[in-house]
Amino acid sequence: MITHIQGKLIEKNPTDVVIDCNGVGYLLNISLHTFSQIPDKEFLKLYTHLQVKEDSHTLFGFSSLAEREIFRLLISVSGIGASTARTMLSSLTPKQVREGIASGDVPLIQSIKGIGAKTAQRVILDLKDKILKIYDIDEVSVSKDNTNKNEALSALEVLGFAKKQAERVVDKIIVAQPDATVETIIKQALKNL
Repeated sequence: MITHIQGKLIEKNPTDVVIDCNGVGYLLNISLHTFSQIPDKEFLKLYTHLQVKEDSHTLFGFSSLAEREIFRLLISVSGIGASTARTMLSSLTPKQVREGIASGDVPLIQSIKGIGAKTAQRVILDLKDKILKIYDIDEVSVSKDNTNKNEALSALEVLGFAKKQAERVVDKIIVAQPDATVETIIKQALKNL
């Protein structure tokens, strides 16, 4: 029903924003990813998703159409509500969620607060084919084994870091620098852990 809202940014918090659109203030729930993408300027346009329940109407705002699309795919999965989908998009970027599902990375999806092994498997089972089709991702290229990543992870584990936390940090580094050496990955990870 409401596809986007454009107006004056009145209030900006990590979980929500208020946009004044011709004298009407709209409260939009946002993810941390969207929060980090919002510039501190007066006028703002966010793509929206309106959730209608018996007792409430809730607007969710997204900085990109891609993030909104991932959100909509996530809430289509049984057991994933809007707040869980928002938590997923706050913990990982839309691209990481998309690639994690496409490559069947259960530990990555499970690393998100509130998501257990069964839910992570259900998300992947329900959405993998849709994501591969929508984004035309070649399955082989996404799930290729990265020996630098594995070496860096085992080194970080030896240093006493939790595997899930280390893996999340290392994945972010690899997305930013796909050809990073093991040493570079470890050094960057140590700064972020």
